[in-house]
Amino acid sequence: MSEHSLPRDVRGVHIHFVGIKGTGMAALVEIMHSRGAVITGSDVPERFYTDEILEKLGLAACTFSESNITDAVQYVIYSSAYNPDTNPDLIAARRRNIPCMLYTQALGALSQTAFSCGICGVHGKTTTTGLTGTLLKELHFPAQVLAGSVIASFGNSCTMTSDTCAENGHKYFVAETCEYQRHFMSFCPQKIILTSVESDHQDYYPTYNDIRDAFIDYICRLPAGGELIYCADDAGAVETAAIAKERRPDIVCTAYGEQASGSFRLSFGQIKDGLQFFTLQGLGEFALCVPGRHMVRNACAAIALCCSLLQQEGRSVDGASLNCLKEGLLRFTGGRRRSEIVGRAVTPAGESVIFIDDYGHHPTAIRTTLAGYREFYRGRKIIVDFMAHTYSRTQALMDEFAASFNDADEIILHKIYSSARENAADFTVTGRTLFEHAQKNYGSRVRYFDDFAGAAQALEKELACSAGP
Repeated sequence: MSEHSLPRDVRGVHIHFVGIKGTGMAALVEIMHSRGAVITGSDVPERFYTDEILEKLGLAACTFSESNITDAVQYVIYSSAYNPDTNPDLIAARRRNIPCMLYTQALGALSQTAFSCGICGVHGKTTTTGLTGTLLKELHFPAQVLAGSVIASFGNSCTMTSDTCAENGHKYFVAETCEYQRHFMSFCPQKIILTSVESDHQDYYPTYNDIRDAFIDYICRLPAGGELIYCADDAGAVETAAIAKERRPDIVCTAYGEQASGSFRLSFGQIKDGLQFFTLQGLGEFALCVPGRHMVRNACAAIALCCSLLQQEGRSVDGASLNCLKEGLLRFTGGRRRSEIVGRAVTPAGESVIFIDDYGHHPTAIRTTLAGYREFYRGRKIIVDFMAHTYSRTQALMDEFAASFNDADEIILHKIYSSARENAADFTVTGRTLFEHAQKNYGSRVRYFDDFAGAAQALEKELACSAGP
């Protein structure tokens, strides 16, 4: 067994997680716990939403300490946020010669124990993973699915384990795989979904070609006959797929979207009664209850992968399967911080207000998300409160950020939320720089507050909201 491998059967195997409260780490804990592993873990004392996930499993995080590493611990999995040279748990594990692996390495090791599918892309990978898991659950498919956030239709969990896994084993594994620092290169996929490729993570990928080439290298990890499912409506995904196919002509390429041909060619339909309808050329009409055309494209990707897996399993894509897919889509209500409705209120004048939290941190994500709200919530006033994340991304995409709020009636901007990976003094931009650029496009529609408190007071006065349904 190599340094970065795990037993195929982890029942009774004691695994200690360092940084157990991380979203990906908590999801991996869920997977390992469901497979019968003995779990312990450590983290900082602050409470995170993942504490709820751990508590459901009867687990609690210990504070970091060498005493956490006992003779019983057989493997240690740790978050990249912690340094093996300074974290006491990791120092103790290394002294005891206990195999230690990063989260991404452990995810890769897990992918080797099943027929695995990786979902990747600059945008949409969490939602697409959530949609895929929801559909596979409806199909009673023997699969486990790991997403990068809590998915409501997973039972407010980051993972989905099909009810048929108990009798059929964990034959299939689907996971969200991340491009940052080429983390997905540890994963061993048989099939890949590619949603989109464009410049991002400029601290690691200075140019578009850099990030594109990372996706190409990941696709080339597919085995002979492996399948790439890619979005025909995204220029970066199309280019990436073409280059990968040139390098690996043995890979099967399946396109989805408006520009695709075949079964997964998309046509958008009407929005009615809180649903947006769409048609896939070879499969019929479907409906989705979350807003945005980008969400529909994500649903197309999930459907394409599920149809491919059905055929892999020797099951036909028949009327019963299609009904399951349609029912699964209607059950999908989104994930945490992915167009998540976090509150409702009503003004004294009787006007309803919806509060939505979204993780969109890239100009393309902002633009497509707001366009989706404008179409889905027709006639409503849209107020956007946005905090840019990372100085490097904001500086590299300043003009794109400043022009990404066309579908907002009012825009509120804040100081930049920095990353621990960067030093603000190394950059020439601030939140006010973005504000000044945005003013050129939107004038008085855009306002600036350093922090959220000032913005909250201004909005409370403007909306004069009172508690309501």
